[in-house]
Parts: sequence; C-alpha cells; structure tokens
Amino acid sequence: MKNKYGNIIELLAPAGDFSCLKTAFYFGADAVYLGGKEYGLRAKCGNFSDDEIIEAVKYTHDLHKKFYVTVNIFARNADIHKIEEYALFLEKAGVDAVIVSDLGVLKIFKSLTNLEIHISTQANVCNSQAAMQYIELGAKRIILARELPVADISEICKNLENKADIEVFVHGAMCISYSGRCLLSKYMTGRDANRGDCAHPCRYKYEIFYALREEKRPGEYFSVEEDTNGTYIMNSCDLCLINKLNELAEAGVASFKIEGRMKNEYYVGGVLNAYRRAMNGENFDCTLALEKLPHRPFTTGFTFNDKNREYTESSAIILNYQIAAVVTEKNQIRIKNKIAKGDEIEILSPSCSNGKTFIFNGDTLNIPEQISFIDCPHNIQPCDILIKKVR
Repeated sequence: MKNKYGNIIELLAPAGDFSCLKTAFYFGADAVYLGGKEYGLRAKCGNFSDDEIIEAVKYTHDLHKKFYVTVNIFARNADIHKIEEYALFLEKAGVDAVIVSDLGVLKIFKSLTNLEIHISTQANVCNSQAAMQYIELGAKRIILARELPVADISEICKNLENKADIEVFVHGAMCISYSGRCLLSKYMTGRDANRGDCAHPCRYKYEIFYALREEKRPGEYFSVEEDTNGTYIMNSCDLCLINKLNELAEAGVASFKIEGRMKNEYYVGGVLNAYRRAMNGENFDCTLALEKLPHRPFTTGFTFNDKNREYTESSAIILNYQIAAVVTEKNQIRIKNKIAKGDEIEILSPSCSNGKTFIFNGDTLNIPEQISFIDCPHNIQPCDILIKKVR
C-alpha cells in the first residue's frame, strides 16, 4: 500500500522478546520496535539485553527489515550518563532508529550519534509547528499523538512537505490518559508509568459513592454507570483502524504502528497477518481474524471521532481463542497452553488465507515452553501458530 505521495507505507510491529520479533517478520512486518532492559516504557515485558539487541539487529538486517529501539522514558538527572553510554552502544549495534520523548534524550542522541531519531507519541505532537520544531532538532519521524482526528493528521502531513515521516497507531490498547502521560499508577502504587512501570490502575474496578457534579453547574451530572461488578469509567476500548487504512494513506501517513509489546506471539502474528493482508488488498476477512484475538471492544477512537466507543463497561478481555503452540520446526512445536486429545486446532499462517484445522489425537501436552512433536495432517512451517477455542 502506498500513501498519497507514492511512498510505500511501513507496517511497524511490536516485539517484546525475540520470539515475537521473529513472528512479526514472518507475518509481514516491515520493521519492529522494541526496548532494551532500561529507558523504555514497557519495563514488564521481556525486552532485550544488549547481547540480544546485537543478535536481533543482525537477524533483522539479514531480512532487509528495520529495527527501532525505544528510549522514551522521561529521564531524570541520574539517567543521563547511562543513556549517553547506551546511545553509543545502540549506534555500534547498528539499530536503524531510536524512539525518544524527552528533549534531553533527543539532544544526547543528536550530539553523540548519527542514529535516526523518531519522536514518540509521548511527546504529544498535535500540530505542524511542534512537528517542525522537532524536525529542526534532528527528528526524521514524528509519531503523532493518538488524540488527533484524521483531518489534523492530513494537514500536518501536508504542511511538513515530506521533511519527515508521519507515523500513527492503528491498532492496540489505548492509555486513558492524554498521550499516555498518566500519574495515576505512581499515585496509587508508587509505580511510575512515565518510566515504564505502569500498574494499569485505569483497568481496576471502582465503586461509586457520590454523584459527580460541578459546583457551578447545578443539574449537570457526569454520567457514570455501575453494575454488580462495579464501574470501569477509565477503561478504554482497543483501537482498530483496519477498515480506515485507505483514509490514512490518503492523509499521507508513512507508517502504520501496532501496539503490543506486552503481547504474545499469537496476538502479534494475528494482528500483523490481518493488517498485512488488508494493506495488500487481499480478499480476506480481516475483521473476523482480529475478533478471534484477545481484545477489548474495538473503537476507531479519536482518529475517526468514535464518541460512542470511548470506554468499555468491563476490564475483561474478550478471549474466544488462545494460543496453543508455536511451530519451531516441521512438526515440532513449543507448547504455550494445554492441548488435549479431541481439541480442534487451527493453524494461523501467512501461507494460507483460511485457517486450516485438525483434531488433535495425541497424548495431552501441558508443560509450557516444552518442545514436543505433533502429528499434523497439514504442512506447518516454523513460526506458524496453533490456536484453539477457549472452552
């Protein structure tokens, strides 16, 4: 798929660990973004050690793909010297770009390295002037704030005149706070979301004790609903723009970004499979494919003004299917969840449009991460994913 300027649009995937990185490329990603052990906003996912980054860069470049590293914490003084050392390491490792949100961190990478700099959505770029300012400071790509409607995205792309790429999120979980700048986790648990340690208190269940009414607006109440389970007023739906990619391409977007560094191979592979097929214009039911994945109710969010689906009534994730195993070699699998005799197994693969299924007739496999052989009547390849319905 190309954008209005005739440039091929990048499909950018999350990679919480090496297995997800391989899965992302297998299912059609053009690039991955990931974090090291420090300085990113996903401290609880696997992340990559320095040695793993070196190995992963080589793996990525051998496929002629791109490799981006998040260094998007809001840095403190104590972080600066270590980030300077990290910047030199990342350049030596050969990463293609770094994603930053802090002006001080941006200055470090600009002054010490020749690495390409991408501005994180955490920086909250909402207008052309802010984007141009970052470009003057050395940025080559702007990841826009998620609060922008498509008309604003289009105007920013037009005003930049191809001076930098514009990247937008098209799928995944959304933070309830403006551009992800949340203090709730820090206040309630001591875990700082802006330094990669969010406890996700927006997903907690709350109880209502008093109605919300502003003093100078008598008779006007903030609508909060509660059932026997409580209320989830802060619990956002999941973003899904699978049916809006043409509009974003016409706006001039250069990169479609998938959220999900905390997610497993099934989520990464399933989402990438749907978006890659949609971008290729294949005759494939992408919406049905995404509905099979673990998710909250979908919304087009602020991008397409979906006022009726800003939050969902429960923090529960819709789980119709789950990952059973990942294929490591022909007829060899790595167990992720229990596979019992009689289970119907579906194969998720970029090589087939419709998931092929078979009935498992072997002995129960129930040891996570164990390598086992499986008698499958279909041809399965490394990085194919076996899934099953949740009972």
